Amino acid sequence: MLDDRDARILALLQADADQPISAIAEAVHLSTSACARRIARLREEGYIERQVALLNRRKMKVPTTVFVVIKTAHHSADWVESFRRAVADIPEIVEVHRLTGNFDYILKIVLPDVEHYDVVYKRLVGRIELFDVSAYISMETVKQGSAVPTTYA
Repeated sequence: MLDDRDARILALLQADADQPISAIAEAVHLSTSACARRIARLREEGYIERQVALLNRRKMKVPTTVFVVIKTAHHSADWVESFRRAVADIPEIVEVHRLTGNFDYILKIVLPDVEHYDVVYKRLVGRIELFDVSAYISMETVKQGSAVPTTYA
């Protein structure tokens, strides 16, 4: 169970995990050592899975986002495992979600340009049989982030 300080620490770390512990400690009114112990406990308890660097997609030359919705005629455990391997091996596919409703999966793909989508599409369909694949080009990112709410834990 998280208390208010733990939630605030997690929110601060999500905003900038590179900030000094002393700055986090000051913001939550703790000593640096007490704050460091709390952060260590939050890691041990699994609230903090890992720390990563968020890269600038424009500088990395992958500014284009394409969302792909997939329907499949297959739902066996073997097919699902083959699908998981297929998408895992394509680095441009950065997110995959299994859905309810009219489609089975949605993929988020980051690309240097729209034309490169065909390269990724051919790699995907060359690895796994799909029933229907539809692509949607993102025109604008209205909201983007990786932070999750800290008020529910």
